Amino acid sequence: MIHTLTLAFAALITLAVSAAAQTTAALMQSRPVLKAEAIVTGDIVRIGDLVEHAGIVGNIPIFRAPDLGSTGTVPADAVIEAVRAHALIGLDTGGFSEVVVTRASRTIPAKDIEDCVANALSKQFALGAPKDIAVNFERELRAIQVEPSAKGEPRVTRINFDTRSGRFDATLEIPTGATHRGNLRLSGRAAATVEIVTLLRPLERGALIKSADVAVERRPRGEIGRDIVSDSEQAIGLAARSALQAGRPLRAADLMKPELVQRNETVTLVYEVPGIVLTVRGKAVEGGAEGDVISVLNEQSKRTVQGVVVGAGRVVISTSSPRLAANIAPTETAANAKTR
Repeated sequence: MIHTLTLAFAALITLAVSAAAQTTAALMQSRPVLKAEAIVTGDIVRIGDLVEHAGIVGNIPIFRAPDLGSTGTVPADAVIEAVRAHALIGLDTGGFSEVVVTRASRTIPAKDIEDCVANALSKQFALGAPKDIAVNFERELRAIQVEPSAKGEPRVTRINFDTRSGRFDATLEIPTGATHRGNLRLSGRAAATVEIVTLLRPLERGALIKSADVAVERRPRGEIGRDIVSDSEQAIGLAARSALQAGRPLRAADLMKPELVQRNETVTLVYEVPGIVLTVRGKAVEGGAEGDVISVLNEQSKRTVQGVVVGAGRVVISTSSPRLAANIAPTETAANAKTR
């Protein structure tokens, strides 16, 4: 009997200890604990934003939130002081000295605003495609932060443009909240542009143009002539027709095929007539690219002839019939010789 009572008593003690442990664990889980970080929406920070297990006081505002898209810090001591008035007892700071608070936002990039203005200028003033319009604002244009609930995109509600000066003045409607929109006024200058190829280094006449020698950039359309080179592939592999300075736009007239024959260069003159091909040495009087007709001094006859450049150091002189140096009398036959 005594043994049975002892076992029962031990069981009761075990149950009591287990219940106490469960109660303590429950209390620990529900104990208010300071957060290390918090993300808030709206311009108010509430107790529940900063404290886990804040209970019924979690919705009470205690601080102002940072600006949209900004991050700030709140000292742990300030949080303890703020919640004390609302009977939140035993706040566990978890060893944190402050809480990092970020205000959520939606970002409208500056590029989206610039594109919006360019689209409006393109549609209303025929400045060409939006991508070809350079827009420069009087003041630096930065990204705009709005409430995360803001829907829609910026749109131009009014725009004026002076075609002579290039000045514009525009008003944009910006979504700022779920049901709210604000106005943004911008001014600056705009110009239609075109892509051009410019030289990155000076080039001498006849220098071959490589990809590292050129760059593509945009210039105002009104400053560019009609024969401008707009694609670097149109220039690479060709040669400079004359000496060219760095930074200048390339024009079609500046380019030529690479010279295969240089002035005063020794070349091979090829005479072609039906059934005969004759080669002699010559000296180029002028340079030329493939297909050019140039003058060459025949070093054997000392005559200057014209031929077509067909390869490096090779010029072809073509005639329709053989040209003989002199007429040769027919050889007398033995019979004729005997009759004399």
